[in-house]
Amino acid sequence: MAIDRYEEAPLILGGTAIGTSLACVRIYNAASRGVISTNVVILKESTRLDQLAGQSLGDARLWWAIAAASGVGWALQCPPGTRLLIPTNISELEALL
Repeated sequence: MAIDRYEEAPLILGGTAIGTSLACVRIYNAASRGVISTNVVILKESTRLDQLAGQSLGDARLWWAIAAASGVGWALQCPPGTRLLIPTNISELEALL
């Protein structure tokens, strides 16, 4: 898969840590404006983002794209009732990079 969480990520803390990538910002902005196709999901008890990514996008490693689109940070498990935007088209995500 060509989509990488760390692509174009700035270095922070004096160059010792990687910050949020520009890809994440682009995904969030595109999802917020309706530029990419998404489905809305309300999390149920014990559902993790990697599980949703595996079911929805075919690759559990893309959990971060769901987090980016939804603006929820980097937690794999969010509290029940959290509203998520699940990107539905990987090609649309790739076009943002």
